[in-house]
Amino acid sequence: MTLKFHWFLPTNGDSRDVVGGGHGSPATVSGRDRPPTVAYLSQIARAAEDLGFVGALTPTGAWCEDAWLTTAMVSQNTERLKFLVAFRPGFVSPTLAAQMASTFQRQSGGRLLLNVVTGGESQEQRAYGDFLDKDDRYRRTGEFLQVVRGLWEGQTVDLVGEHLQVEGARLARVPDPVPEVYFGGSSPIAGKIAARHADVYLTWGEPPTAVAGKIARIRGLAEKEGRSVRFGIRLHVITRDTSEQAWAEARRLLDGFDPETVRAVQAGLARSESEGQRRMLALHGGGSDGLEIHPNLWAGIGLVRGGAGTALVGSHDEVAERIAEYHRLGIDEFVLSGYPHLEEAYWFGEGVLPRLRTQGLWQHPFDAGATPSAQVPFAGAAPAR
Repeated sequence: MTLKFHWFLPTNGDSRDVVGGGHGSPATVSGRDRPPTVAYLSQIARAAEDLGFVGALTPTGAWCEDAWLTTAMVSQNTERLKFLVAFRPGFVSPTLAAQMASTFQRQSGGRLLLNVVTGGESQEQRAYGDFLDKDDRYRRTGEFLQVVRGLWEGQTVDLVGEHLQVEGARLARVPDPVPEVYFGGSSPIAGKIAARHADVYLTWGEPPTAVAGKIARIRGLAEKEGRSVRFGIRLHVITRDTSEQAWAEARRLLDGFDPETVRAVQAGLARSESEGQRRMLALHGGGSDGLEIHPNLWAGIGLVRGGAGTALVGSHDEVAERIAEYHRLGIDEFVLSGYPHLEEAYWFGEGVLPRLRTQGLWQHPFDAGATPSAQVPFAGAAPAR
């Protein structure tokens, strides 16, 4: 299978330093360096499109711009790039969400992917009016996806569930194609919901042995449901012409972390209810020593950022080797990011992707006859604001 690569739209702001935020922690002031305007995000999206990324993940939460609205606007400035829109099922009815997805598919030319985020932080959920506990939120997500899937298949759906109820729900027009559902979660109940409903199970960037264990568990649960699931991984990336240059950049980012900010972020993340976040924190323990937790896998990002906290760091050849290592475990999709997102897209797209193409692991979408969008200059020029 040809590997798929997705990039990231920093709707919480971008910078040459790490922009923190997520899982209950606010975006750091570095996010103001490059505000997440439609113009700047479109620059990133067009660069990713031309470089050969399939899609771009857009996050969800109080710390960033709304993903649905932002991607709808950015999609009008791109031609091929898909948008992996993160959304939380508890904040909108399943019938409306299914209708929104159907509209997005028609207006974008079928370029919507959905990243279902159940929500790991009760404090943030309550701010949106959601007072269910974590396990109940996952059970509600299962009911939500049951309704949405049925509507996308053209069914008339009636459901009296534990948390959701719909009667005579039906779409006037079903989406074509049906959006693929991406789903993550490390807790036992998250695995069960993923096995029943996900097309792609996403994990954060843990060391290969831990990732292999997750893949085996989710694959087994899916088989019990009579289904098969693909697997993806969410990572940051720092890739350069030499290993020394890449690690120098990682050290520069680390040196820019304010100790008080690190302590505050770590204290906040320690209260997280997310099993995935707990696993991320265990990789670095809140300290700056021993951050290379596997060859070329660096846990430094997680000192100031919630959620995905690890980065592939190394020369283009070394990063390509690590990607191939994860692929041998069963990972077929990579959701990547880097600071700043415009420049790092080029470092990866021009440095690593050609090496993977030579190895037969990746094919540029343009090779299949797609037409590239207008070329975007590398970021020596000032970014659009």
